[in-house]
Amino acid sequence: MKANRKRAAGVAEKRILIVDDHPMTRYGIAQLIGQEPDLEMCGEVDNADRALAAVKTLKPDLVVADLAMPGKSGLELIRDLKAQYPEVAVLVVSMHDESIYAERVLRAGGRGYLMKSAGGEKLLQAIRRVLHGKVSVSEAMSDRIMNVFAGHRPGGARDSTLAALTEREFGVFELLGQGLTTRETAKNLHISAKTVETHRSHIVDMLKLKGSSQLTKFAICW
Repeated sequence: MKANRKRAAGVAEKRILIVDDHPMTRYGIAQLIGQEPDLEMCGEVDNADRALAAVKTLKPDLVVADLAMPGKSGLELIRDLKAQYPEVAVLVVSMHDESIYAERVLRAGGRGYLMKSAGGEKLLQAIRRVLHGKVSVSEAMSDRIMNVFAGHRPGGARDSTLAALTEREFGVFELLGQGLTTRETAKNLHISAKTVETHRSHIVDMLKLKGSSQLTKFAICW
């Protein structure tokens, strides 16, 4: 019925693909989009590989994606989409702190970042902003990013060092802060335990810490 009303109104709908491994999140976003005459959910998938296949067949204008998913992360998905389908915009909607991830998302090729706690109205605003070719982040994050690109990175020396970690290293650091063991981290990131240990050692050196135990304490408190 809603789709019929949209067609009857002659509205040019923008097609949106939802990528999130939580069914309730996908359902909520789909319900929100379904109420809007200018937006259409063209599909929903639960991981990055299925997202790439869906983009090829469904040809969305916008991908709304989470960051944390089984297999490839949202950041890896953004890079793949930028390489294969540069015309498709990506808006990240995540529970992870914007101050930590938004800059990484934009550098990867994403066009916006919104925390899931922001609510439906903010999500629709972000969707439309990105669809109009603009970048969508919070005002505070916009100021922070402008400072970064101007060469004035906020935070202490260790915050700057964390920003310089690779995506995989940062993923190891984040999971360490959540209390995961080396084996659990390896399983979560689909890498070997030996690789996790190598990343941990490198992070310790970069942060100028005194060993793995100090790294763990720092990651949990950060």
